Amino acid sequence: MKTSHCHCGNRLFFENTLCVRCGLETGLCPECYFVTSLIPLGDGLFRCGHADCGSRVQKCYNFNVENVCNGLIPVNGGDMNEWALCAECRLTRVIPNLSVPGNREKWRLIEVAKRRVLYTVHALGLPIGRPGNTIHPKLIFEFKADEDVPVYTGHAGGVITINLNEADDVERERNRVAFGEPHRTLVGHFRHELGHYYWDMLVRGRCEPAFRDLFADERSPSYEDAKVRYYMYGPPPDWQGRFISAYATMHPWEDFAETFGAYLDMVAILDTASSLPGEQLRNIDCAKMLASYQQVGILVNELNREMGIQDLVPEVFTGNVIDKLTFVHRLIAKSSLI
Repeated sequence: MKTSHCHCGNRLFFENTLCVRCGLETGLCPECYFVTSLIPLGDGLFRCGHADCGSRVQKCYNFNVENVCNGLIPVNGGDMNEWALCAECRLTRVIPNLSVPGNREKWRLIEVAKRRVLYTVHALGLPIGRPGNTIHPKLIFEFKADEDVPVYTGHAGGVITINLNEADDVERERNRVAFGEPHRTLVGHFRHELGHYYWDMLVRGRCEPAFRDLFADERSPSYEDAKVRYYMYGPPPDWQGRFISAYATMHPWEDFAETFGAYLDMVAILDTASSLPGEQLRNIDCAKMLASYQQVGILVNELNREMGIQDLVPEVFTGNVIDKLTFVHRLIAKSSLI
């Protein structure tokens, strides 16, 4: 992730809405894609404080009123619209019931995780189906709480649903341990479900034979049969030699989504830890990326263990896993042709 600074020189972080040194409001500029200070112009308009940008912007409604976002909207000659949503918030179709205590904070945590993951997607230049463009499927987010029926986190036809309980640290940790998922985090959920979204966009009808050579045939057994078998018997005992996670063994679609999520993990970490931004990472050799990622992982894993917390890089990269990550890397490198 790019290093961002306020107009006063203070370091800014991705979620910041205020510079603690000078008191200026801050937000994510859609033009330069830096978190930057907002120079007031009056009447709710601002100028991006990044030296190479200076765009006229306004706050997203969810920033200005709901306090769950720090996104900005370009204002190019037209009048400001106080109800307007930023590009990321426009992708969210369903939000939780805000009259329920605690739901607003959970919604904020989910939106932060969503924007962080979409930042990596943007850095890689991956296409997104949005209202008004010709890219399909359209990407839609729905954030729901269990009410009359349980809500399952998942993806279907471009719609990514996140159960609100995933923003509850205690509930999510209980599920993480129960299902043996080292990276069961809000960010991890978004990266995994985007893997299903991009399978539909980049694999379906385009390169299924190559996909099946690596991940197996997604048509047999059916997804439902594979799910029943997985939850009845669990992963095969030798899964670590061929898969990036136990859950990846359930079905080729889940194998791809887990691999895609791990690839986004790698890009996000390298984007932050090195001088190579995402748009350059997509064009370099995948083996070099993996080598750099493992170097960072070894160091940070040891630091985490000194503090008694989870490893940053829990995966073991065997030959089969490296081949699958390379497949994803090549897909993404060609995705600008969509």
